[in-house]
Amino acid sequence: MTIDPTGALPVVPSTALPADVRNGTPADKQTYQAALAFERELLSQMMQALTDTTQSTSTDDGSDDGSDDGSDDGSADDATLSTYQQMLPDQMSNAVINGGGTGLAEDLYRALKEQQGQSS
Repeated sequence: MTIDPTGALPVVPSTALPADVRNGTPADKQTYQAALAFERELLSQMMQALTDTTQSTSTDDGSDDGSDDGSDDGSADDATLSTYQQMLPDQMSNAVINGGGTGLAEDLYRALKEQQGQSS
């Protein structure tokens, strides 16, 4: 079985799931899906902040010395670069999740399971 937490996330193979999720109930899988979706969103927000920081640094680094070398102004290149920079946070987050994540989803899952056990 594989888990696709929100439909927008990459598919996580069952071998990457914690054993108690793999062998658990559908409610366990749903709880883990929510935890994994949270981890992905957090990673995406962090990657977006990182990307924003590097973009503002690269535009303020003084590399544009105003010299004209006769080449095109690069507006098509700028548009392409901008598109890739917009995609970067989500792609990096997906790569981290596909690689097993940071462990946050598993910790959150266990905390949620413990809380559910106490409320029962």
